[in-house]
Amino acid sequence: MKKVIYIFAVIILFTSCKKFLEVQPQLQVDQDQAIINAGTAATAVNGLFNLLAANSYYGSNFPALSYLSAGDIQWSGSQSDPNEITKHLTSATNGYVQSAWTAIYKTISQANYIIDKVPTVSDPLLTTTLKNQYLGEAYFVRALAYFDLARGWGGVQLILKPTNNSSDNSNIPRSSLADTYAQVLKDLNAAETLVPTAVSRNRVSLRTVQALKARFYLYQKNWVLAEQFATSVINDNANYSLVAPYSAFFANNAVTTNESVLELAYTTSNTNGHSNWWLPPALGGRREWSPNDALVALLNNPAIGGNRNTLIAQTAPPGNLWYGKLYYRNPLGTDPAYVIRIAELYLIRSEARAQQGNLIGANSAQTDLNSVRSRAGLGATTAATLSEILLALEKERQVEFPFEADRWFNLVRTDRAQTVLALPDKHLYLFPIPYNETLVDPQLAGANRNPGY
Repeated sequence: MKKVIYIFAVIILFTSCKKFLEVQPQLQVDQDQAIINAGTAATAVNGLFNLLAANSYYGSNFPALSYLSAGDIQWSGSQSDPNEITKHLTSATNGYVQSAWTAIYKTISQANYIIDKVPTVSDPLLTTTLKNQYLGEAYFVRALAYFDLARGWGGVQLILKPTNNSSDNSNIPRSSLADTYAQVLKDLNAAETLVPTAVSRNRVSLRTVQALKARFYLYQKNWVLAEQFATSVINDNANYSLVAPYSAFFANNAVTTNESVLELAYTTSNTNGHSNWWLPPALGGRREWSPNDALVALLNNPAIGGNRNTLIAQTAPPGNLWYGKLYYRNPLGTDPAYVIRIAELYLIRSEARAQQGNLIGANSAQTDLNSVRSRAGLGATTAATLSEILLALEKERQVEFPFEADRWFNLVRTDRAQTVLALPDKHLYLFPIPYNETLVDPQLAGANRNPGY
């Protein structure tokens, strides 16, 4: 019998009649797939990005948890799980919650394996430069994964070592939210010293790390550092810029434009599931969800959506059905997944400047907000006070990122979700710990579950 190396030891009891949510957990890999030389190290890192891009993570389900929660997307299909989410009735047995949680921890497991094994490999082809790159990318992806867990579920179990046997990484208590975010920063700091400076939009470079740091510090309300790191990326205007018109970063099969700080690539053999759920049957999709009337009105309002109305389209009569077309490509599933765009960095810096009192004038909060508006074909904002600018930023995010993992998490971050979405209780700010996880792990059961579920 072959020896095996365990890289993920959580027992998954989850099953579903919904084929697109079925999880085939990779509990172990053959020793032939272990990291033993330069080639297997490269394969492992490629596998890491495949996990990040998987349908249960950025390929569909994790962003869907955000935009389905944000009040602008309606359920228009047959699957019950998205209907739960749009109505804020998400249960601990929801398949999206389970699959996203599992996918994120699988990604963390692979990152842990790379961080542990790559430094021990002795192969002249695995140069110090390559080792640093692979390690830096693993630290970055682990940081992003824990960041996503923190903003979705709160403080979580911090698993930082690979699972080499079935008893490893067991009985780990949930960490506090502060400690979870501290781990994110620790990993980002490690990545920043290791990744290459040369720009990469599908992998990780220095600017990618700095962009996620800007987002991280925004969530921490560290306005000075949020502005500093956003500026580091924005000022690299030879490589990053707001491409115009708005649709230029995705229309006509565009990929890796100057708009993208990090986008994940897909092929016909490794597809992005988004288009299947957004497009109507006439275009090969299932239209399980769609923009609601309020969002359609906002995007079609030339004073609000501007040229961002290219995000939506309508089927021919007599159906006249509105659908999202950020993910539209033929063959289906080759659309990129957008993780960080330069527009977000402008809005981060705008908010950070506003919170520091730099509201109007040159190089102000107003300036950055107007940069995003101008690209959308809109005039300058009239917002001038702190409260006005913060509200304007909230509304700008709504029409800038309606089909990305943005609006819900920012409404929660700013404690505006309950007011804007008329939520009955703030326990809904966090997703439930998946029911099947509470069955197999006492550290996630009972009082360790998220309140209210």
